[in-house]
Amino acid sequence: MNSRLVTCSAERGLSADAGGRQEQTHSAICRRQWLLAASAITLAGPRRLRAATPAGIGLGFSLYGARSMTTVDAIAACHKIGYDCVELPVMPDWPGDSGKWNGAKYDETIAALKDHNMRLSALMENLPLLGDQAHRRQSLVRLERAAEVGQRLGVARPVIETILGGRPQNWKRDQAPMAKELEAWAKSAEKHRYAVAIKAHVGGAMHLPEHPVALAEKIGSPSLRCAYDFSHFQLRNVDLIESLRTLLRYSIFIHVKDARGDAKRVQFLLPGQGTIDYHKYLTFVNRRKYRGDMVVEVSGQIHSKPGYDPIAAATDSYRSLAKSFADAGIRRG
Repeated sequence: MNSRLVTCSAERGLSADAGGRQEQTHSAICRRQWLLAASAITLAGPRRLRAATPAGIGLGFSLYGARSMTTVDAIAACHKIGYDCVELPVMPDWPGDSGKWNGAKYDETIAALKDHNMRLSALMENLPLLGDQAHRRQSLVRLERAAEVGQRLGVARPVIETILGGRPQNWKRDQAPMAKELEAWAKSAEKHRYAVAIKAHVGGAMHLPEHPVALAEKIGSPSLRCAYDFSHFQLRNVDLIESLRTLLRYSIFIHVKDARGDAKRVQFLLPGQGTIDYHKYLTFVNRRKYRGDMVVEVSGQIHSKPGYDPIAAATDSYRSLAKSFADAGIRRG
């Protein structure tokens, strides 16, 4: 891959001017309670869809890294490579665009998940949190549409993962209005039976592990949780284990990728191409009894380059992570 350093504005649609302790038992119980609540599955046909709650830690691939493929073909490819689950982007103009589903598309996607024994781990959105009233209303519409897609694909309480936008220098100013808007998101999620997993971003207002924790604690809703992605913290020189100690107890979803550089010179990489110690990472996560998915996210910095091959990226990422899972003795789910 081309290793040219670029700004973090290329990563999931941030604008160019975006710059890019509780006990272990409590951590495991909170996560398990939410996952159990989410585990009911709608049956579609004579064969059961794979259980929504993994027995161990699922290894998945985000179809954010497969925009050039149909959803059905991408699911089949991920199964062939060896993945347990997929994340489905539902942003406008993506193959899984939440506004463009119909009965036939639902049927063929459900069939692909069943035929390949794959789980739908989460749905990806990109919803900058703050804006005028019309913007905020549209974000709620999109969240509820994404939830409907997940539910019609067989997940009783889908996870919708999103970054929140903003600028790092505005965290203190924006924290209170962000919390106020997230209260509306949480109420919608509780009413419509989904969960939102908010993800910190190196170039966003919410950019350190303690930031999503502060918002989740302020809201206090089991429907407003966190997504963990160490690559963004690595770029801010945050220690892996310290970030996990802070954030894992609230995390119901994990993205994995590597990174190189710092907050001003951001380069995202495929898993295994950087310096993250996945044996240490996986061992800690497993000991804390995390029972969710770890899903490869191929950055827009990579998948937007000419000549990008989604199957090659998914295969290389899988080889690296599957070996790390095996070496750490992690039970896959």
